Amino acid sequence: MGAIRVGIGGWVFAPWRGTFYPEGLTQARELSYASRHVTSIEINGRFYGSQKPASFRRWRDETPDDFVFSVKGPRFATHRRVLAEAGSSIERFFASGVLELGDKLGPVLWQFPATMRFDEADFGQFLALLPPSLDGQALRHVVEVRHETFVVPAFIALLRGHRVAAALVDADTHPAFHDVTTDFIYARLRRTAADEPEGYPAGALDAWAARFRTWAKGGAPADAPPLTPAAGPGGSRDCFVYFISGAKERAPVAAQALLRRLAQ
Repeated sequence: MGAIRVGIGGWVFAPWRGTFYPEGLTQARELSYASRHVTSIEINGRFYGSQKPASFRRWRDETPDDFVFSVKGPRFATHRRVLAEAGSSIERFFASGVLELGDKLGPVLWQFPATMRFDEADFGQFLALLPPSLDGQALRHVVEVRHETFVVPAFIALLRGHRVAAALVDADTHPAFHDVTTDFIYARLRRTAADEPEGYPAGALDAWAARFRTWAKGGAPADAPPLTPAAGPGGSRDCFVYFISGAKERAPVAAQALLRRLAQ
């Protein structure tokens, strides 16, 4: 069975202070605290600007040995008219220090604008630019798309050919891709509600826990139909799950509630 990691987007958020974070906890200790109460964090700040290698090293050293970060790639690579020309932006991103995370570096998320339509040739050239490894370190890549033109078998086939995952986003604004295209699953759950004690309804959390267990064991959840009939890669799969957006103040409690279910 693959590992199932559950977490949140970022760790600096004022409404978490005094709720998720104890009163009096300094901001400098928030990452250390968060990384001991969830099992992964998605670093979103790199989408908008650069970080220094020293920052990645500090984050690596402040977190437990078995902790994993995912990192959102820069918009300079994804928000452009011709994706095939993104090579220099991708290279700069990986040269900026992200590899300093070492074995705590999980998938890299490439998020595309809602207006971007599926162009098989251009998108395929972008995927070809994503390095499978650098400096002896294996890399995992996942793409998040929103336009309805991506809901075609050709998109799934393209991802399988490049061993890239499609982000499974739980939101009305995104198509739901349940197809397995590589050896891991990446989910972004965006329906947290302020009036739900656990962020998500209990039944929904139970259902997600069951789906991730099935995927981790190499199976296919009966209530998550894929777009294509072809089976994806077999064997166990790691799962990365993040509670993002929605009522963000409820994201930590939702992540912890899912972790409790997975531990049962």
